[in-house]
Amino acid sequence: MPIVAQSTETTDWVSRFADEVIEESERRAPGKPVVVASGLSPSGPIHLGNLREVMTPHLVADEIRRRGYRVRHLISWDDYDRYRKVPAGVPGVDETWAEHIGKPLTSVPAPKGSPYPNWAEHFKAAMVESLAELGVEFDGISQTEQYTSGVYREQILHAMRHRADIDAILAQYRTKKAPAKKQQQKPVDEAELEAAEGSGAAAEDDGSSGSAGYFPYKPYCGNCEKDLTTVTSYDDDSTELTYSCTSCGFSETVRLGEFNRGKLVWKVDWPMRWAYEGVIFEPSGVDHSSPGSSFQVGGQIVGIFGGKQPIGPMYAFVGISGMAKMSSSKGGVPTPADALKIMEPQLLRWLYARRRPNQSFKVAFDQEIQRLYDEWDRLEAKVADGSVLPADAAAHSRAVRTASGELPRTPRPLPYRTLASVADITAGHEDQALRILSDLDPANPLTSLDEARPRYDKAEAWINTHVPADQRTIVRDEPDTELLKSLDEQARESLRLLLDGLADNWSLDGLTHLVYGVPKVQAGFSPDATPKELPAEIKTAQRTFFALLYQLLVSRDTGPRLPTLLLAVGQERVRTLLGE
Repeated sequence: MPIVAQSTETTDWVSRFADEVIEESERRAPGKPVVVASGLSPSGPIHLGNLREVMTPHLVADEIRRRGYRVRHLISWDDYDRYRKVPAGVPGVDETWAEHIGKPLTSVPAPKGSPYPNWAEHFKAAMVESLAELGVEFDGISQTEQYTSGVYREQILHAMRHRADIDAILAQYRTKKAPAKKQQQKPVDEAELEAAEGSGAAAEDDGSSGSAGYFPYKPYCGNCEKDLTTVTSYDDDSTELTYSCTSCGFSETVRLGEFNRGKLVWKVDWPMRWAYEGVIFEPSGVDHSSPGSSFQVGGQIVGIFGGKQPIGPMYAFVGISGMAKMSSSKGGVPTPADALKIMEPQLLRWLYARRRPNQSFKVAFDQEIQRLYDEWDRLEAKVADGSVLPADAAAHSRAVRTASGELPRTPRPLPYRTLASVADITAGHEDQALRILSDLDPANPLTSLDEARPRYDKAEAWINTHVPADQRTIVRDEPDTELLKSLDEQARESLRLLLDGLADNWSLDGLTHLVYGVPKVQAGFSPDATPKELPAEIKTAQRTFFALLYQLLVSRDTGPRLPTLLLAVGQERVRTLLGE
């Protein structure tokens, strides 16, 4: 029996949608599993904008599961869609792939060197792996399998019998399009990642219109496999269909009641599936607000198949920051796999859970990721001490666990910016990294890097793939004797004060207190004096002192946080470089 009591997490958008979906499911299909759906087209890399198409229903489905209901989250892999264009920046793909345009995605060769049998399977695989890491449970449905095995045969024949009704609905929205205005392309790191309408097939035409009239069905050519075909005749009684291919000139007559090499056009296919699967909830991109969009038109066409339109919130675009620095993309857009290389799944889930579907947000690949991690760690601390607000607690809960249990997490989640600095300075030397991280908290030292994983590995990957070479930290091999000789007495005294306190303050907290305290002591104040007790000039003195340390240690005016840098360099080397 389902737990009918409403979740206590009533202040977040997920719970509100769960209430609505449960109520609607009981009205439409009492006693049956609640069905939510997503659609993804593996026509190329499936990016972080497409991920919102999955995460929105996943979060709602998971909340419903938490309440004890049976739920099916369907992901329709639109792998029987036509191959539209050769995407830029895909390794192992060249201009020769253009000869496959018009074929089903499962009939297009995979990129060179891929272990997968075709184009669709190649791009599905990366997404399936990412969804597993994110804790997303789903039932995958291959549309190639559905169509070629005849699962939709009755629905296709039904659509053909009612083609005039479908044509009349589509005719309400057909308008002569004005020439498209040429738009200036945004750089990748400013672009918004739009999950294409429905499942990525929105640009498909409405159907086959020729001298024989309108048909909502497109055969794939029996000779060249392309969908550049026109139905020239059809008999409802015998289901005899004749088509011709404008690409290769091939034509043939088949019995549609026995023919499995074609599909309904997108604006008919989508609502057909709503009815066939009994979908209660499926989101769609913000582009569906326009008249004639697939979601709006589908709301009328679904009735022809005896179904109802799902509850369908529109979701906003997902932005990215810092993608221009990404070395692995080669001009592409970031995928969930790209994000999961540099951030834990909990953080990525949180980005999608904390914002309502109609709110846009950015996924950070630049320095902003450090601020996001700081924010996440503060949230974790509030959850631990009970001071968290209800909506924030709900988003946190949805990030760290599903109805099936908690996601694997880092045993010792040290600050991401600290881990990134250590990974930067040690350049892959794990023994050095462990030495530094063990000094962060001498009272409770890290005994193995595994305690800091996978967060340490994510921070190291970020440093290696997203921080430009000219911003990496390279510690000096020898003291800068010219700079040391040129220092005035005040600068020399600041270095002496620091060096005198190193041994007694060799921890992250101790060094933080020391480096901020030296300019205070020089000005005649206590090292424990608070900013309110100090004149504004102290901040200037601190900045000057910090810049001097950076120059002596890494030959730059800035760098990683000084306490972390000092620990990384090591006490003996610090003393040498600072001229002791």
